[in-house]
Amino acid sequence: MISVLFVCMGNICRSPTAQGVFERLVADNDLAALIQIDSAGTHAYHIGECPDQRAAAAALKRGVDLSSQRARRVSPDDFYEFDYVIAMDSSNYGDLASNCPPEHESKLRLFMEFAADLETHDVPDPYYGGTTGFERVLDLIEQASAGLLAEIRQQHRL
Repeated sequence: MISVLFVCMGNICRSPTAQGVFERLVADNDLAALIQIDSAGTHAYHIGECPDQRAAAAALKRGVDLSSQRARRVSPDDFYEFDYVIAMDSSNYGDLASNCPPEHESKLRLFMEFAADLETHDVPDPYYGGTTGFERVLDLIEQASAGLLAEIRQQHRL
């Protein structure tokens, strides 16, 4: 089993969206039995809450249901349990890197690394903006998800 953890700050907008989009992509490629997917936040602001309603609505318009997800905070065990710990932006990458055991640093990646043809390094936080921000986040996540799945398929010969 290959495991992927998506991480943003509060685990209510970007990382649950990435989890849902990547779950759908993995299922569409008949790999759900081989790839485990989760999401978490670097901060404890929203533990136990559902994804932001705007994120959930934007995702649902694209056929991605986030309703079963609940926010949680990254735990130290996540660095041991997951093969890929994917930060949605540079700030959260820094938070993760400062807590990551040295032997697991190779697991830590910035999500937009997997969308090399785009000129952005971060998935922007749409929380304080309007609905167009959530659409932009979905566009970025869909592109990076395709690149991440391609790398996983290559690295693990799937």
